[in-house]
Amino acid sequence: MKIRKTIVNQNDTRVFVYENRKEEYTVVAIPDLEWSCLISYSETREEIVERLKESLSKALHENAEELVERIYVWTREM
Repeated sequence: MKIRKTIVNQNDTRVFVYENRKEEYTVVAIPDLEWSCLISYSETREEIVERLKESLSKALHENAEELVERIYVWTREM
């Protein structure tokens, strides 16, 4: 598991990224927002980004595009 720090709602926030290579998925969680998401290896970039935007916009109540891009990069570097 990797832990990344980022700014969310003007606060330092930890983002947890867990990769399960055997079952081919990644789980991303932001406990401060009470938010998490499971990302399958088989999903395309467009599917992942769209789903993350939709889900994070509900949790953040603001533009989530920057955070979505960071999360996407973090999930692909593992």
